[in-house]
Amino acid sequence: MCGPTQRIADVIKEVFHVRYHRDHVGRLLHRLAWSYQKPERRALQRNEEKIERWVQADLPRIKKGPRSWGPTSSLWTNRASC
Repeated sequence: MCGPTQRIADVIKEVFHVRYHRDHVGRLLHRLAWSYQKPERRALQRNEEKIERWVQADLPRIKKGPRSWGPTSSLWTNRASC
């Protein structure tokens, strides 16, 4: 199995001629407060300008806002007051 830490260990070996076990590479990254990054998968047809326009114009219109305060009953009087 070739996980991300194994690939990083392979690069370290190739570039620096130093061998690290894949588990140790994970510990080294953690100690340095680093992490391996996976690339985000995005559609080739993605149009960033159209997305930004939609977020600015349409999303606020259709997004649910915070509910305003109001009575939870359809009765306008309190039952205790009857």
